[in-house]
Amino acid sequence: MSRPVLFVTRELPSQAQKRLDALTDVEVRQSKSTKAISRSDLLDGVATADGLLCMLSDKIDEELLSAANPLLKVISTCSVGYDHVDTELVKRRGLPLGYTPDVLTDATADTTVLLALMASRRAKEALCIVNEGRGGFSLSTGLGTQFTNKTLGIVGFGRIGRATVERLAPFGFSKIMYTSRRPLHDEAKLNAQHVPLPQLLAEADLICICCPLTSETTNMFNKDTFSLMKSTAIVVNTARGAIVNQDDLLHALENGQIAAAGLDVTVPEPLPADHPLVKHPRCVVLPHIGSATEETRNAMANLAIDNALAGIFDQPLKAEVEL
Repeated sequence: MSRPVLFVTRELPSQAQKRLDALTDVEVRQSKSTKAISRSDLLDGVATADGLLCMLSDKIDEELLSAANPLLKVISTCSVGYDHVDTELVKRRGLPLGYTPDVLTDATADTTVLLALMASRRAKEALCIVNEGRGGFSLSTGLGTQFTNKTLGIVGFGRIGRATVERLAPFGFSKIMYTSRRPLHDEAKLNAQHVPLPQLLAEADLICICCPLTSETTNMFNKDTFSLMKSTAIVVNTARGAIVNQDDLLHALENGQIAAAGLDVTVPEPLPADHPLVKHPRCVVLPHIGSATEETRNAMANLAIDNALAGIFDQPLKAEVEL
């Protein structure tokens, strides 16, 4: 009797890959590349798959579901976000959708802090000075700013937003503000205050974007929102690139509407090397490394494997999106 087929669209981190290679109860077919799979190879692979383990870069839409094996039983994405998935179509098809929440919270919050510090202390400019072999200690040039007695604003107060506050609070912020659909019952525990978005934008010195990408948050940060900010404000985005209108961000940086920015997510990914934001001295751009630690990426991949196997064998998924 033939084994069910699990199609995996990317090479996994080493520990999870060893587990995948050792599976005997399914036939694993995999794109053994660290790069995104081509659309044609994705469509070919899903045509005979009983389970699909995909990545954030793999668009799960009508074309893919039409090309998929009629006996496809589960889609498991190796990501906490699932804006690449047409959830209505997946629901209509009756497929469970697995994802990987919780396991990447700490790593992403760490990256948010990294970008906040790099932007506030002008680390990009300092590294350029070192790499070009110029400069040295200066008492009055290249000065950044610190967070003591400043106001922190968190846009999106879910797991990652809360973890970001826990890490940044010890830097001495005098006030912490956040936005969410409703005030949290334990906000006092984090010494945080729920406020409307316009108030947060107007008062925060550091604004960290930690919300999911939805129709409401797409292009949330644009010329209108940047115009509300302090000229000394720093904006950090470790959520999704499409939440920020990049042309408007560039305009805000070039015209002194804000002081600096740190981006781990962009549109597209990666940004071209000659993109103005990549070259801008007060914009730090990282290549989507929010969850890029050995511990976190292996945990994500293992959870994605768990979800895929559970779906193939008609078991409850460990982490399933409510469709």
